Amino acid sequence: MNTVNLKPSTNTDDSLYYQEQKNEVSLFEYAYHHQLPVLIKGPTGCGKTRFIAHMAEKLNKPLYTVSCHDDLTAADLVGRHLIGPNGTYWQDGPLTKAVREGGICYLDEVVEARKDTTVVLHPLADDRRVLPLERTGELIEAAPGFMLVVSYNPGYQNLLKGMKPSTRQRFVALRFEYPSAELEQEILIKEAGVDPHLAFKLVELAQALRRLEKNDLDEVASTRLLIYAAKMMSSGMDPIEVCRCCLAEPLSDDIDTVNALMDVARIYFDES
Repeated sequence: MNTVNLKPSTNTDDSLYYQEQKNEVSLFEYAYHHQLPVLIKGPTGCGKTRFIAHMAEKLNKPLYTVSCHDDLTAADLVGRHLIGPNGTYWQDGPLTKAVREGGICYLDEVVEARKDTTVVLHPLADDRRVLPLERTGELIEAAPGFMLVVSYNPGYQNLLKGMKPSTRQRFVALRFEYPSAELEQEILIKEAGVDPHLAFKLVELAQALRRLEKNDLDEVASTRLLIYAAKMMSSGMDPIEVCRCCLAEPLSDDIDTVNALMDVARIYFDES
C-alpha cells in the first residue's frame, strides 16, 4: 500500500526551496513552539505539501506524510499486529512513529479519510496530547516536538466529505491561495530555471485560465502545473504542445473545453 511514507524525511542541507507568501512560516513556528496542531486549507497545487516539507526541514524534524483516501483505516495510522517468523509483533504506523519520536505527522487531504478513522486524532489535537493504542493497551504521551498537521482543499468539500466541526476547531488554521503574479514568477524562475520573460508569460496565461474557473472548470491551473510547463519549455519542447499536455489536458477531459483552453494558450504562445 502506497498511502503512507514510513520513512521520515530528515533533510538537513536546507536545499528545499519554498517561497513564503505572507506570514505562514512565522505562524507555523509559533504553533510548533506552543505545541498546537495546524490545519492548512488551500486549492490544489498551491504549495501546501511543499510548505510542510520546508518547515520540517527548517525545524529539523522527521516528517511522516499520509495521503488520505476512502480506504484509509485507523490501523494505517496507528499501526497493526503483523505475523513474522517468530510469531506476531506490533508495527507502529506513521502517526505513532511521529508521536514517539517527536516528529511531524502530516495528513494530506484529511477530508478524504473516513470520519471514524480521523477520530483517533482527537486526543492528540487538544491539551492531552496522547495516543491510545487500543490493540496493545498502551497510552502514548506525545514526545516533545511532536506536531500534527492536516490539510484539505475546501473546494472539494460536500455534505459527505467535510471535516467535522468538533475536529476542525481543535486546530490552528492557515488559508493558502495561489501566489501573487510576482511571487509565482519568482517560483518558476527558481524551480524551473526559466528566464523572467517566459515566467511572466506563463503566469499571465495561468491568471487568464483561472478566471474561467467559475464558468467552465472544476479546477484551475495550479502553480504545480505551471512548474511542470516551465520545465518542459525550458528544455526546448514546443510551447503549444506543453500548454496542451501540462495545462489544458490536466484541467479537463472534455475535448471542447480543452480546445477552448488551447485557444487561450495561443494568445500567449502563438505557434507562428
